[in-house]
Amino acid sequence: MSTQTVPIRDDSIRLGQFLKLANLIESGAEAKEVIADGLVSVNGELETRRGRQLVVGDLVEIGGVEVAVGAPE
Repeated sequence: MSTQTVPIRDDSIRLGQFLKLANLIESGAEAKEVIADGLVSVNGELETRRGRQLVVGDLVEIGGVEVAVGAPE
């Protein structure tokens, strides 16, 4: 599985916001749904909190797609 890196603007970002930023989902409502359904993992562990704070280096996986949280450009 190849890992794409998506840079964030600040030191951290909420999981729901990152899923939208990385174009893994289309809306906040969809983020809530996929997270509640147990389809998202962070650093290899199932994550059920949409507000989970992600920092640079965290790995988010959804539907076989892995995206790393990157440093601001």
